Amino acid sequence: MGPFALAIDGKNSSMGSSDMSVSKVQKMPFASVSVGEEKPFDFLQTLIDGIIAGGTAGVVVETVLYPIDTIKTRLQAGCSGGGQIVLKAFTLDWLEILRVFLPASALFVGVYEPAKQKLLRMFPENLSAVAHLTAGAIGGVAASLIRVPTEVVKQRMQTGQFTSAPDAVRLIVSKEGFKGLYAGYGSFLLRDLPFDAIQFCIYEQLRLGYKLAAKRELKDPENAVIGAFAGALTGAITTPLDVIKTRLMVQGSANQYKGIFDCVRTIVQEEGAPALLKGIGPRVLWIGIGGSIFFGVLESTKRALAQRRRSRDEYPDQKRD
Repeated sequence: MGPFALAIDGKNSSMGSSDMSVSKVQKMPFASVSVGEEKPFDFLQTLIDGIIAGGTAGVVVETVLYPIDTIKTRLQAGCSGGGQIVLKAFTLDWLEILRVFLPASALFVGVYEPAKQKLLRMFPENLSAVAHLTAGAIGGVAASLIRVPTEVVKQRMQTGQFTSAPDAVRLIVSKEGFKGLYAGYGSFLLRDLPFDAIQFCIYEQLRLGYKLAAKRELKDPENAVIGAFAGALTGAITTPLDVIKTRLMVQGSANQYKGIFDCVRTIVQEEGAPALLKGIGPRVLWIGIGGSIFFGVLESTKRALAQRRRSRDEYPDQKRD
């Protein structure tokens, strides 16, 4: 999601973040937050705002970065063609991909945010990072029910096996059964759960630390820079997992690999260990830029939702067009 976090905001933030204030700077291993002055937790509002903000950010990221993702996928899958790979990246039907990508991004953030808010109320202040890690993993598991079929269809289109998403779904199910849409599910979780947990934790903790130092709310460019760093770093660390996931997902009914460990062994034996880092350049670029766009759009959408809600609460009788 690829490529997809919400921060603990201060008084002006949305999605329940306004219920929290940053605590005093302390000598602790992680940034800490105080929930002592929290308002009642509105689960439904937090869920709805998360779905809207996550879906919006996800669509923007996928629209902008789909060509880079295509190049990365074709390199990892062992596709040849040189310049044709680049040309193919810009000729696929993006709208079909967006139709299946939007629900996964919306579901992830929709689950992540209320889970984070709840966990922050359960964990001690100095263990906020644990709450972020856990919430990221929970959001990843929920979104995987949509993400995996999306990735399978998208990557097989990117490697030239199918020309449209509906045809891909129909032929995959007819040849491989429904389980074909969940090819590589184990490797997907192996890659995405650590990725989501690590990326969101890095973003949240850096953002909290920055706010403690600046003693103010962060601006969109600052959120974007933090998101880019968190995404690029996490993307580089998890590249081998991404290669394994890609190989398992695009193999189709050929069953070249029998599982995760067999996939690793075969790649190392036939192509050498460096093959596990194939596509690391496009991946780091893609996720770094994606993190910048995603978090920037996410925070902007959160703020817009919060402002609209405050305006509605302040002027409940005012007519709106």
